[in-house]
Formats: sequence, C-alpha cells, structure tokens
Amino acid sequence: MNAPVSSADSLRAALAGLLDGLPPKAASQAVERLIANYRGRTPTDAPVLRDRSDVVAYAAYRMPATFEAVCSALEAFAETVPAWVPDSHVDIGGGTGAATWAVNAVWAGERPVTVLDWAEPALALGREIAARNPELKGAEWRRSRIGAALTVESTDLVTVSYVLGELTETDRAAVVDAAAGAARSVVIVEPGTPGGHARVIEARDRLVRAGFRIAAPCPHSAACPIVPGEDWCHFSARVSRSSLHRQVKGGSLAYEDEKFSYVAAVRGPEAAPAPSRVVRRPQIRKGQVLLDLCETEPSLLRRTTVTKRHGPLYRAARDADWGDAWPPAGERHPE
Repeated sequence: MNAPVSSADSLRAALAGLLDGLPPKAASQAVERLIANYRGRTPTDAPVLRDRSDVVAYAAYRMPATFEAVCSALEAFAETVPAWVPDSHVDIGGGTGAATWAVNAVWAGERPVTVLDWAEPALALGREIAARNPELKGAEWRRSRIGAALTVESTDLVTVSYVLGELTETDRAAVVDAAAGAARSVVIVEPGTPGGHARVIEARDRLVRAGFRIAAPCPHSAACPIVPGEDWCHFSARVSRSSLHRQVKGGSLAYEDEKFSYVAAVRGPEAAPAPSRVVRRPQIRKGQVLLDLCETEPSLLRRTTVTKRHGPLYRAARDADWGDAWPPAGERHPE
C-alpha cells in the first residue's frame, strides 16, 4: 500500500537542502530530543517544535515516514469509498504538512486545504515545502491551539496524524469531538505501539458514538476484539530513505518500515469495509499461507490457512500483504 513514487519523490525533493546551513550538532540534538518525544513521551501544554532547527530536524527525521504511514491509511480508506473524492481537507496538528501531501497523493487535484497547528515555525516550514507542489500552493496554514479550544470549519475530510500522543486525555477527546463535529470523514493515525493503538481505539469509540461508521482498517463498527494489554493492532509502511534521511537518522539501509495504527471513519460517503483485514504479516510455508484476520461476523480475530487446493485464492494469499483487505474482490473466503 505504498504511495505513488512520484509523490514521495516530490516530497523528498522539497525536503532536499533543508539541512544546509544548520550545524550538524544542532540537527543531531534536535533529532535526539524528537526521538524521545515520539517514544512514550508524556503529554505537554507546549509545542514540541520550538524553532526552525527543531522543525528542520523534524521534517528530515519524521516527514517521509509520516507521509508513507498516512498514505497507507488513506489508500485503505479510499478502497472502501472508490467513487468518493474529498472536496476539502483540514489537517489538525498538521505541523509541516505530511498529511496534506499524503491526501494529495491519494486524491490528486486542488482543493481547499487548511493546516492547523500551534507551532508557528512548523507552519512556516510547511508552507515553504508545500510551495514546491502546485496543487498545495493554495493551502492555508493557520496557527491554532490543538485542544479543548479547537474549532474546525465544516469539511469533507479531517486528518489527525501523530498528534494525540502529544495531548492530555481531555484535549484528545476535544480534538476528536471537534473533528467529528466538522467532517464527513475522519482519519486518525498514531504510532504503531500499544499506546498508539490505545489512543486510536479511544478515538474510534468516540467516533462511533458520534454516529460514524468505521471504514478501515476494521471490517466492522463493533467493539474491537483485541484484549487491551494483550495485543495491539498496527500495520507497516515501507519508507524509502533519501541520503538526507539516512544522514539525519544515522542509518545505512536504503529503507525502513514505519509501524502505525489508524482508524478511518465516515458519516457521509457510502463505505464498503473489507470483509476482513490481514492484521499480521502473512506466513508463507510450503503449499500454504497462514493469514491472521480481523473478521466481520462475529467480530473476532482468527488465523486461517489457505492451501494450494484453493487455487486462485492461494495465489492471491501468496501475494497478500500485511494490512490488505481479504479476500480479493470476486473471491470467496475458504471455510
């Protein structure tokens, strides 16, 4: 479920040169602090991104991975609403704008876009980067406190990516409620950790209570079958690293895998959720494929085995990826 290469390349081109003139020590220190912030940090009432050094480090360190994770979530959502294209988009806590690039990658074209964030340096850099994309040049970058005082104008789509972990419980609830009150569709993405999953489930429950139906990844809007504390639902997006990305992150591989949790919910467009979803990496063995599925009726997690005797379904299972809908269109799930 990777984003179109051209979109990813365009973003990397826009990010190129950001570290020019920034002392390596300053970039390294900012990255180290950001890593601590995004791994089990405690909520804060101050912006995480304080100045341009922080924002440049953030863009280089996090933006490519955030872009790919949000693209993956949006692509899974788009599959459930194939005839729908958002007419407008509001990105809450959008920072430097990774989610705006992701929405544009999945649904190309110009539309009214508003990015809300309380860190002015992030908004400034996001505006600067977006100027490289003709379809994002008209986006509005607005400073706004992300919490109980948040107001969101009516829109087709609201995204909230990698934001809820920065907020107190009260502010998290307020942000989700503000999104639900303004949007026809809401997509929330968090890190693929137990804590990130817990925040997604918390938001999912609020959206369902607000009258939304779950479009992805869940094949249903019933309670999540995962027992809290025993497991968590998350997926993986492959991130191609540029030389800039490797420099900032201190890695040598040409790629990395970004783990994320997400929920996409709809009030307006008619959605057709997947019959079931592959929630673990498929295990391919001799003559068979083991698939861990979240299923619809009843709401449960189940491992199923697809063997050669299932013919085309077996071939499809060998090609299936973590996070894919199952079974493929036109095929029946084996009993």
